[in-house]
Amino acid sequence: MTNMPAPPAAPQSAHRFPCDQCGADYRFAPDASELVCDHCGHHAPMEGMGPWAGSINELDFKSAINNLLPAQEIEEIRVSVCPNCAAQVEFDEVNHAQDCPFCATPVVADTGKHRHIKPKGVLPFALDERAANKAMSQWLGKLWFAPNGLQEYARKGRKMDGIYVPYWTFDAQTESAYRGERGTEYHETRTVNRDGKQVQERVTKVRWRNVSGRVARFFDDVLVLASKSLPKRFTQALEPWDLSALEPYRPEFLAGFRAEGYAVELEEGFVEARQHMDRVILRDVKFDIGGDRQRVHDINTLVSDVTFKHILLPVWMAAYKYRGKTYRFVVNGRTGRVQGERPWSAWKITFAVIIGAIVAAAVGYIIAQNQ
Repeated sequence: MTNMPAPPAAPQSAHRFPCDQCGADYRFAPDASELVCDHCGHHAPMEGMGPWAGSINELDFKSAINNLLPAQEIEEIRVSVCPNCAAQVEFDEVNHAQDCPFCATPVVADTGKHRHIKPKGVLPFALDERAANKAMSQWLGKLWFAPNGLQEYARKGRKMDGIYVPYWTFDAQTESAYRGERGTEYHETRTVNRDGKQVQERVTKVRWRNVSGRVARFFDDVLVLASKSLPKRFTQALEPWDLSALEPYRPEFLAGFRAEGYAVELEEGFVEARQHMDRVILRDVKFDIGGDRQRVHDINTLVSDVTFKHILLPVWMAAYKYRGKTYRFVVNGRTGRVQGERPWSAWKITFAVIIGAIVAAAVGYIIAQNQ
């Protein structure tokens, strides 16, 4: 009887689920929405999936900032802060060192645990690594001025890391009282002197009158990135996220993936959410003032019934090193949208400049000959 070989080393994930058949670790398979053992091929269906399978409850904001959340909403996790990019790298009980998935810097686990608010929802990966790599390769293939080594990197299908990136969402009821002015445009004709000639011109003027009023808006799921390891221009380029497809959090979704702990604290996140709310309220006020132009002098907003939740969104990541610098690429784990940094090939740029100069000289020569 042939013995089955020993299971491979477990992936560097803080969420492990042993296979029922061989004891190796399951991973969540996005293409099948089930747990799969890469060692023996056993599949374990995940029952009760779908947002309808369970509610995702909001948490009270005031209770959280006053440390009054129920104990079941808090968890202790082992994380270390990456010394290079400040990512909150999560560790399991076995691993004590690993590369940071955001910048490939070696990170060693600290000896303590951190109390974090538990995730309430997760948007599971819908693209597997192969699909994410294809999306990244197509995006990189369009970067003509990138070094050839980068194109080769894409063609070789280098490994990508699946990361669940932390976000906050905030709900709030707002009522705003405002003061301002409503401008109505009208036109006058006047005579002006131009080059010694008297001509008439039409001038637009504005008649202003004072106004005041109230607007109200309920904000639902204002999304705030809770990571400091990724530039916001990256994460914003991956939007939109279909938050209606959020699943109630289950650690099985994280099997075989990594999860970053949040680095933006709850109160800091709400400050950013309020900035978004204020921009929307200003737009509402201008619409309410009406007219042709608006001046807003004062807005006094009362915010109530603030709730929040901690959620995890799926991102595939790759880090490419070129001349001592790390360049990162991110792929939306649901839609395949890609964003990232890119190095520039000096010789390609020089070649393009030379070709451009030759073409310009040739065109100039032809024009000169035809005159």
